[in-house]
Amino acid sequence: MSTHTRSESLTSRVHLTSAFAHELEERFIRYARIDTQSDEKSSTSPSTEKQYDLLRLLVSELASSGAQDVKLTDYGAVLATIPATISDRDVLTIALLAHVDTAPQFNGTGVKPIVHRNYSGDEIVLPDDPSVVLSPADFPYLGTKLGDDIVTASGTTLLGADDKAGVAIVMTVARHLLQNRDLPHGRIRICFTSDEEIGRGVHDDLPKDLKADVAYTLDGAELGELVYETFSADKADVYVRGVSIHPGQAKDKLVNALHLAAKIVDTLPQVTLTPETTADRDGFIHIYEMSGTTASANLHFILRNFELDGLRKHGELLRQVCSTVQATEPRALITCTIHQQYRNMRYWLEKDMRPVELAQEACRSIGIEPVVRPIRGGTDGSRLTERGVPTPNLFTGMQNIHGPHEWVSVQDMARAAEMCVALLQLWSAPKVLSGVKRNGDARLTAQEDFVDWAG
Repeated sequence: MSTHTRSESLTSRVHLTSAFAHELEERFIRYARIDTQSDEKSSTSPSTEKQYDLLRLLVSELASSGAQDVKLTDYGAVLATIPATISDRDVLTIALLAHVDTAPQFNGTGVKPIVHRNYSGDEIVLPDDPSVVLSPADFPYLGTKLGDDIVTASGTTLLGADDKAGVAIVMTVARHLLQNRDLPHGRIRICFTSDEEIGRGVHDDLPKDLKADVAYTLDGAELGELVYETFSADKADVYVRGVSIHPGQAKDKLVNALHLAAKIVDTLPQVTLTPETTADRDGFIHIYEMSGTTASANLHFILRNFELDGLRKHGELLRQVCSTVQATEPRALITCTIHQQYRNMRYWLEKDMRPVELAQEACRSIGIEPVVRPIRGGTDGSRLTERGVPTPNLFTGMQNIHGPHEWVSVQDMARAAEMCVALLQLWSAPKVLSGVKRNGDARLTAQEDFVDWAG
């Protein structure tokens, strides 16, 4: 009897994954073709008008599917509600999030998604630039995807799986739950943000507007990946003002801002503390943009470390280098301004691991062993967690993001959708609700205080 039940469960799961795969492929290809790159230099929210092309489409599709409270905020976020199917007033509200923008570091215009059916394990040569080759020798995870349907771009653009894979997964889960009202779950909030890639995905009003107790971003990589630890991050802007004069009259007068900017870069560590020389839990100082003339120059850095003390030391080192170069030329002016971006979500999530533990349980319930690891980056969840909404990050299957080698497995996306459905049901299970009660808007457990995530 138990064998028969397990067999029926496996058959049902296979059918669900297959149905999800068809829908996800269609959605993802449509979304990937829409150019939604963000722009750090823009002061608007969202930073680019073209992000609205996808945001408005998602509003329309959510409304058509029967979602409630569908709205597009004035800061460029789409919000919607999937009503609860159980009446227990103690069920927490869970949110699923993904971001619509793609990274500005590589061409995102004219994306042509290509589906490579039933992947055989051979190299994939992209047609618009045959020098761009996906090989299991270079990308070992690709070699584990035999038989999957692999989606790539054509070689001259990024694909945009970061994070349109997440967008497609969340939309597929929303449609599935709205059409299957027999599945038990509490109130679910859907959210699509803009400008995540430039560190502006979580507007000051979003935590309040989200109206969720716990959230999950769909912005992770390989099958089973679960993240509750990210970098802590700062951004640094260095300005160099020189003394400009005609080069024919420059003797003992010209102070070349470009030379001073180059000295700053050259004085910083070259064989350590850079992205290309660090891995695992090592932090770095990364110059990602430099521009200027002999009169003035601007240098832009990102500072990353898993620990706040390490992040502080990165900032101190950059300031010290700027001061040292400044001392060599008192006629110049060099300033270094550091801005806080986000903090390691672990500092909050480790106080109450239930959001992480239930995600692990959801993975195992569909036959996936969760892979818990820190990521050398951040998500909207970093800022949301810091602002009071605990938000671990879940896998989507995206690989080699932000460049022409980007790809995603349709089947990985389908398993992510299946896992989300299981996870949302777990949050309504009696063992999760045991001892949890409402006290106004606060929830406390009988054994210990439910963590005040905003504290």
